Amino acid sequence: MTYTRKDVSTLTAAERRRFVTAMLEVKRRGEYDEFVRMHIEYYTADGEDGLRAGHMTPSFLPWHRRFLLELERALRRIDDSVTVPYWDWTRDRATTAVPWTNDLLGGNGRRSDQQVTTGPFAYAEGNWTIEESVTDGRFLTRDLGRARRPIELPTWREVQWALDDGVYDAAPWDSTATEGFRNKLEGWGTGRGSASWRNHNRVHRWVGGAMLGGASVNDPVFWLHHAFVDLQWTRWQRLHPGAPYLPEHPPGLGDLQRGRIVARHEKLPPWDVTPQSLEDVGRIYRYA
Repeated sequence: MTYTRKDVSTLTAAERRRFVTAMLEVKRRGEYDEFVRMHIEYYTADGEDGLRAGHMTPSFLPWHRRFLLELERALRRIDDSVTVPYWDWTRDRATTAVPWTNDLLGGNGRRSDQQVTTGPFAYAEGNWTIEESVTDGRFLTRDLGRARRPIELPTWREVQWALDDGVYDAAPWDSTATEGFRNKLEGWGTGRGSASWRNHNRVHRWVGGAMLGGASVNDPVFWLHHAFVDLQWTRWQRLHPGAPYLPEHPPGLGDLQRGRIVARHEKLPPWDVTPQSLEDVGRIYRYA
């Protein structure tokens, strides 16, 4: 049966409560920290050796689509009414707007150490201790808007710029690709400051704190952010019917990307799935 992912700003009080309760239970069971570990493991950058499955690569979108589905399945084992809502950061842009409310994700970190002290994921509540990270911090941190060097969230015009590109991805299939929907949405740009972080990447920078780097899953907003990113892939597919995931075939001998990216029909680790199998999920979920 198909279920629906909703805009977080439209959730009822009861839906907010059920989502938070399920998230805290996934954390209590130890499953949540497995998701953090997985994301750290598959956060491979251009300059590192080995396969890039999750970032700076064509499979950025299908990898995170499957990642979201895994979290959603964990939530729905606890409460089958719960789905991952999406945060439309082109519209809900204030640091006090949804989802930064006390009944959802809590607010900004305090100035002294960026520690989040409000909402159900605050360290003082005793339910959200950071266990897996690239630092030694034990509490959730945020720096919404970056107080010292402010940046703005991406606008809808910037998202539309990505959606308008009718090709899924293009050589060299990494963070330097200047053509293709994937990198325009993932957001590896050139230059300095905001110009070098577009769309998805700039949102991570805007939230700051735990959302920076491979351990960004420690902030629950990660899932709401990536649900909105996933929605853009769905919208792109509607705008460009028949445009497939690229590359269709693995890079040839002598290509620097050979063995470093996942082609459309290759297995996407750590799951036994291909990017092609994740292009159409309309029988699993839809977006409101």
